[in-house]
Amino acid sequence: MQVTPMYAMGKAVRLSRMVNPESNKMMAITVDHATSRGIAPMTGIQDIQGAIDKIVPGRPDAMTMTGGIQKRCWGPYVGSGISVLHKISNYAPTSPTNDVVFGSVDAAIRMGADAVSMGCITLGDFQNEQFARIGEVSEYCDKVGMPLIGHVYPKGESVPKDQRASWENIAYCVRSACELGMDIVKTTYTGDPDSMAKVVSCVPSSFRVVIQGGDSPNLSPDELLMYYLKMTREALDSGVGGVTMGRWVWDYKDVTALVIALRRLIHKGYSVKETKELLDTVEHDKNYADYLVL
Repeated sequence: MQVTPMYAMGKAVRLSRMVNPESNKMMAITVDHATSRGIAPMTGIQDIQGAIDKIVPGRPDAMTMTGGIQKRCWGPYVGSGISVLHKISNYAPTSPTNDVVFGSVDAAIRMGADAVSMGCITLGDFQNEQFARIGEVSEYCDKVGMPLIGHVYPKGESVPKDQRASWENIAYCVRSACELGMDIVKTTYTGDPDSMAKVVSCVPSSFRVVIQGGDSPNLSPDELLMYYLKMTREALDSGVGGVTMGRWVWDYKDVTALVIALRRLIHKGYSVKETKELLDTVEHDKNYADYLVL
């Protein structure tokens, strides 16, 4: 009989909590932006407790947040079944290509998190230091059975802005995260399903790739909604294993309704049209509790 090592068992248990067993996809909402982007522009999470209170009733699989926010805001939702992904690093507005570690795996364990997440900006002046930090954290996560999620983007000094979503650069991020021992990587959608499928093919099938929402294009609110719904549907159809999204979700006029609708797009295979129709219905009726069960 094959015996599963205890660290691998711990990772498997925690990963299972953040992935829907029916769809084998992951839906996470992140509220970790303030230290990297500044709080003034992040209007949807200036009232962080209020933002979390709107997200949770939509029932995402997981939420990404720092330990400080978890400590002060997550108390009402202990036992909710929503996994906490404990963010331990961020860049800063003054050093946007260098993620610095400020938290720890041990703190994540103490606080009941199901994963640790840390960022990395590749192809820039600080890639080596960030890779070294990831390697150290990855080894310790293996030792204690804690999944490690990477937020990895090709936004270093060598990458022109118009190449930050090229499949070659996104594939480099994804493969690097896998090589460094991470379990899941969050990165940028390449813009079309064929090139994103090429990215996914560059890592073993057991390695999960999820997409961010990213910087919003200059569109009207209705156009922006359809842009992101289409992007999410395309990415999932290309083989992506889920989403970890933030700004466009908690900036929406009815956050709970949007999370409810997105959950069905991701886990039930809803089309963009079906998702929009459900969103309109929930926004009108405000009957959020009727959608707790998927």
